[in-house]
Amino acid sequence: MQVTTLSFANLHDHGPLFTDLLRARHRTFIEQAKWDLPHADGMEFDQYDTPASRWVAVHDYGRILAGVRLTPTTHRCGIYSYMIRDAQLGLLDTIPSDLLYGEAPVAEHVWESSRVFVCNDVPANIRMRVQMQLIGEMVRAARQLGAVSVLGLIPATSPRLARRVGLDCVAAGPVLDIGGSESVCVNISMATKMH
Repeated sequence: MQVTTLSFANLHDHGPLFTDLLRARHRTFIEQAKWDLPHADGMEFDQYDTPASRWVAVHDYGRILAGVRLTPTTHRCGIYSYMIRDAQLGLLDTIPSDLLYGEAPVAEHVWESSRVFVCNDVPANIRMRVQMQLIGEMVRAARQLGAVSVLGLIPATSPRLARRVGLDCVAAGPVLDIGGSESVCVNISMATKMH
């Protein structure tokens, strides 16, 4: 099992890994979760998949097992900034605007985590290891990018997993039904040491 952080600067070094990640997102979010998202050629993408973002992929012999996207909260592309803030500003029809208790941050030391997934077909006997690899690389990549905290919109059950591995994960908003599943915004401190 390998874990790779992709950027526009290194995509050429990793063959089809980025397109495979977008295809896995298509299977996860469009085919299985039935979310109405932009897609083309069997790949899911949106306005936040820009050169400013990074993508963490857990993969094994060309097969994507899990992934997450990291986006700086300071980035702008047209009218968009990052998903959680844009939802709060009412720019996204599919995510409620009351997803945060306070105002969405715009700061160099805060990054957003979005499009977090573990593929449905990952066997139960390695699922925890895959999740640990994904979380560990997300933290390492975010720290390397200068993040002190990561703001994420995740399944409502995920904060328990984060705490189990030693992440300081605190709810930043109420639990909401988004696309048929319960989700919650969380602040994840990059200062804590994972075990």
